Amino acid sequence: MTQRVAVLGLGAMGLPMATWLSKSFEVSGYDLFDQRRQLAAEAGVETVTTARDAVEGADAVLIAVRNRAQLEDVLYGAAGVVTAMKQGAVVILTSTVGVDAVMEVAARLADDGIGMVDAPVSGGPVRAGEGDLLVTCGAYPDVYAAALPVLEAMAGNLVLVGDEPGKGQAMKTVNQLLCGVHIAAAGEALALAGKLGLDQRKALDALMSGAAESFMLGNRGPRAIEAYEGGTPEVASRVDIFVKDMGIVTSAAKSVGLSVPLAAAAEQLYVLGLAQGRGADDDSTIINVVRGEGK
Repeated sequence: MTQRVAVLGLGAMGLPMATWLSKSFEVSGYDLFDQRRQLAAEAGVETVTTARDAVEGADAVLIAVRNRAQLEDVLYGAAGVVTAMKQGAVVILTSTVGVDAVMEVAARLADDGIGMVDAPVSGGPVRAGEGDLLVTCGAYPDVYAAALPVLEAMAGNLVLVGDEPGKGQAMKTVNQLLCGVHIAAAGEALALAGKLGLDQRKALDALMSGAAESFMLGNRGPRAIEAYEGGTPEVASRVDIFVKDMGIVTSAAKSVGLSVPLAAAAEQLYVLGLAQGRGADDDSTIINVVRGEGK
């Protein structure tokens, strides 16, 4: 049974996942930034100062990075943790990086004697800290079995969507199409409520009690209203993450000859937000892109 877990990337999702897993496993956490390592230590997670130190002796290495470039760098670039990992260890990739990236990296890891579970997660930081994430997995059966104790600890809903790496990313791509469109739609709806002179908070309460209710409306709505009123919402999910994710969505759709006009329109809102300097802001601030407010 998996006993020791390394968590590489202690950001908005990695830190709560590491904190939760430390209740059941020996966890060693690493992040590039001292502040994130300090927060992890304060949460009771053992931290180290290099990624290679984190993976030494680990049965499973959970990676929570932003994009493909960071994934490749931590495995084979400057950090180069692959050569420090023990044979038979399993990489659990929780990030959204796209099907092609995962298939290529998984093949390279297999040549090095390391398995990969393609396990992108959804649910947000609060659920990550409660072991209640949606985890959609693609993995070879033996690799999946080896990682199962960690996956079950992370997930409120664990779904094996395919028997090879890449299938988890495919499922997450579908998930992110809906999430990206729903956030944009929530921003449009609440911006319209504001422009029509409605009390946006009352409007949000009313919408959440009827057929228009959605997770993204309820989750992002209060922060979107805060942004509309001139505030600076706490960052739970950045605008530039959805620039990346919606790019993955539209690229995947093009690769199979599928038209996704709603996803494409939402993607352009996030790209415009990035151009306005909102990349590091919470994605709920898309409401101000909709209303035509520059930063």
